[in-house]
Amino acid sequence: MPLFDRDTTIFQDEDVLREDYQPESIQEREEELDAYKTALQPVVNGAQPRNIFLYGKTGVGKTVATRYLLDHLQRDVAEYDDVDLSIVWLNCNNLTSSYQVAAHLVNELRGPNEQISTTGYPQQTIFDMLYDELDSLGETVLIVLDEIDHIGDDDDLLYELPRARANGYLSQGKPGIIGISNDFSFRSGLSPKVKDTLCEEEIHFSPYVANELESILQQRAQNALHEDVLAAGVLPLCAALAAQDTGSARQALDLLYKAGDLARSQDVEGVEEKHVREAQRALERGRIKQGMVDLTQHGHLSLVAVLSLALEEETPARVREIYPRYRSAAEYVGTNPLVRRRMHDHLSDLAMQGILSRNTRNEGRAGGKYYVYDLDVAVDMVLDVIEDLETVDLPPDVLRHTP
Repeated sequence: MPLFDRDTTIFQDEDVLREDYQPESIQEREEELDAYKTALQPVVNGAQPRNIFLYGKTGVGKTVATRYLLDHLQRDVAEYDDVDLSIVWLNCNNLTSSYQVAAHLVNELRGPNEQISTTGYPQQTIFDMLYDELDSLGETVLIVLDEIDHIGDDDDLLYELPRARANGYLSQGKPGIIGISNDFSFRSGLSPKVKDTLCEEEIHFSPYVANELESILQQRAQNALHEDVLAAGVLPLCAALAAQDTGSARQALDLLYKAGDLARSQDVEGVEEKHVREAQRALERGRIKQGMVDLTQHGHLSLVAVLSLALEEETPARVREIYPRYRSAAEYVGTNPLVRRRMHDHLSDLAMQGILSRNTRNEGRAGGKYYVYDLDVAVDMVLDVIEDLETVDLPPDVLRHTP
């Protein structure tokens, strides 16, 4: 008897439920796709591409819609002799400055034997290298910056690159930026001059509702699972749970995948609602931990500030108590701290993700209303995440209180 054998009861092609799967069609995003196609039309016409900014929560279709449309765009423009198109895709996770983004773009555009160091050059030198690479292509270049909010408030490149042709840095290349952000507050924090260039076309991807998620799940389940393995209520339950929480297709698909995996591990022939409930509990623990990992650098620093107070049993704490800890942590890692209002936005985001708890206090006329924050997850989990990060170190005042 073999130790491993093919799965013949639950999954037919489980890759269909994975995050990197690209469906042949995009469901429940007709309006967004229409707006997106209109924004990309100048590329087909051989004109200067527009700069496009997509925003919405994780898992609502921004990236999958971008890959879908750009795949079609690249095939369709090949029919025209007067249009040459290159697409450069860069995930900005762990890139915290315009300098780092520009350096990585240079390396994306260069061959493996021409790579540059991502440190040690003056910023303008890196920008000039990028302009040279774009101009040498002599064609339309769409630069997709996924998770663009990770660069924080260092947005020089987002101003300079869209204007490079007008300012004489490019004579042949025609670049356009597609910025994708999960952070609603990132746009509001951009300088007005960057908004005018980067946000030329804005498309908002709202959270899915339950019936939309169920439609997406039905499409995927047909190819991912064997016939008749799902109990009647499984897909509606996955859709309802995801809609009530984040409105994320990714969450709904993860619930279905995990539920199927649990059924497989239990050696049963079908997936039932109880498996979805078990999957929800398991994924929630993992989701919160991954949510902490995926924060921007300033999100991590805001979390460190609350962690330091929690270790001293000084929480729940007000923003005015958290901000000095955040500022110290930012200075410790050598980055410029955000103003208090922007740091508060990160605290709000942490509360929305279930990493922090946020409660309102009311001290009447004397003190008014204000928020207090505390960790809403185990201290050990936060410490594990922070200690594994490359971009954030624990300051001495936090280490001193580490268990």
